[in-house]
Amino acid sequence: MSLILATTLGEATASGRALPVTVLTSPHRPDRPIGSIGVGFRLGGEDTGGQVAIVEHPFPPGALVPPHVHTREDEFSIVLEGEIGFRSNDREVVLGVGGYIIKPRGEVHAMWNASSVPARMIEIISPAGFEGFFRELTGMTAKGAPDPAAVAALSERYQLPFAQPEWLPDVIARYGLRPLVR
Repeated sequence: MSLILATTLGEATASGRALPVTVLTSPHRPDRPIGSIGVGFRLGGEDTGGQVAIVEHPFPPGALVPPHVHTREDEFSIVLEGEIGFRSNDREVVLGVGGYIIKPRGEVHAMWNASSVPARMIEIISPAGFEGFFRELTGMTAKGAPDPAAVAALSERYQLPFAQPEWLPDVIARYGLRPLVR
């Protein structure tokens, strides 16, 4: 008996499997800057039939992802290195290596490097699609500081409203963060 592995989404579907076997060897493609953090593209919706996307985010010391709300996707984060703080509505936690968190759609949330050393996390996005926001944003930031109106239009296209909750200044002060200028 020989084993034939489906290599495309179409082949996988035809053979009764939901997804093809996908192998991502290391080293991975390099991280690209997007504001105060970076993004490394690992698996996109094109690899998973739109079910999930996986990106990796490096967080240098002082990095802050500003408060925002996902309206179409949930995020699952796993800390790989350092310590990353998360705030979702009135819940706040700092997770070290191996910590997991679910950030459900519809909740204002923010993330930051909670220490003085680099941090890194994997982000699983379900359903896929939001990784396109990161791709487009890296294109904007590659040319220097992006036009705030263009970033606002991009956020609107991905149904990603930003927020200014009352707890943000306290988080910035406690962790010595550098807010992203929008």
